[in-house]
Amino acid sequence: MENLYVSTHPLVQHKLALMRSVDTEPKKFREVVREITALLLYEATLDLPTVEIDVQTPLAHMKGHEIADRIGFVPILRAGVGMVDAALDLIPTAQVWHIGLYRDHRTLLPIEYYNKLPVQPTVDICYVLDPMLATAGSATATVKILKDWGAKRIKYVGLIGAPEGVERFHKEHPDVPIHIAAIDSHLNENGYIVPGLGDAGDRQFGTS
Repeated sequence: MENLYVSTHPLVQHKLALMRSVDTEPKKFREVVREITALLLYEATLDLPTVEIDVQTPLAHMKGHEIADRIGFVPILRAGVGMVDAALDLIPTAQVWHIGLYRDHRTLLPIEYYNKLPVQPTVDICYVLDPMLATAGSATATVKILKDWGAKRIKYVGLIGAPEGVERFHKEHPDVPIHIAAIDSHLNENGYIVPGLGDAGDRQFGTS
């Protein structure tokens, strides 16, 4: 599928197995989420433009490069919060804008409850951070919010996806690249990814 990037990096696959395990406690789970996020963002940012700058090293003057674009990270509350620290470790100058959506467990539809975006876009590219691309309701709604806001370049960065969610996301936003660690088998009747890892928010914050 065009604009779909599933990481095959050995470190991602190793850490993904740790994250899936039912025996992984919240502290370790949060650590692995951050580690996988950093690896996925490393791949998702490969096409960022740079500009040449002057650098003075202890020994000589030289030409270096710095990122040209203004970067925005948009975690979907609450599970996306666990991905933010890793993102800021990589790009500490990035802006972070939170969007709150939760999935109605009866209808499986997203309900927006928080939006702190400024009036006009203040970044050149947005990275939507959301661990699970299950039904894709929250992810597609978030991208629509960002497009309506005026964002021109958007990427989705997640941990695990279901084929149903990937297909829906691609159908509604074919222009938005998906960077993900794995695509699993299917969704169950409750909208959970199988085999998946359970509820990413509950496992991060110990509320399962």
